[in-house]
Amino acid sequence: MKHGSTLFLKIFVILIGIPVLALCIFWLPGFVNYLHFLILMGVYVAAITYFFALYQALKLLSYIDKNKAFSELSVKALKNIKYCAVTISIVYTVLIPFLFPIADADDAPGLVGIPVIIIFASIVIAVFAAVLQRLLKEAIDIKSENDLTV
Repeated sequence: MKHGSTLFLKIFVILIGIPVLALCIFWLPGFVNYLHFLILMGVYVAAITYFFALYQALKLLSYIDKNKAFSELSVKALKNIKYCAVTISIVYTVLIPFLFPIADADDAPGLVGIPVIIIFASIVIAVFAAVLQRLLKEAIDIKSENDLTV
């Protein structure tokens, strides 16, 4: 794979992290009076997990640059991305019951709808990463078998 295509993906991974970082630094602290501390901490835990998943994606892209795409390191990065996605969906699933009273008091049904979207997106990412991890593991096994027969 050309270095330019992975460079584009690396830039994109960084660009999708910048808005979340900006929200965590500038926007969320302003809601300390409105949100329960548990909700705020849950959002920050999910954000930290999100950044770790982005870091793993960058590592995976660097493995592709170094022609180590079919290695155990890539499998490990995909496994970490899968665990991060599952963790984010669990965190937001736990937070939804705490959002119901706030959404009911403010008459804001979207307050509960947004975490549901995040949960389903995280589940899709986890399933996709699990499928890629399994395919990559099988490809590595086939490659090692072929290396042994030659």
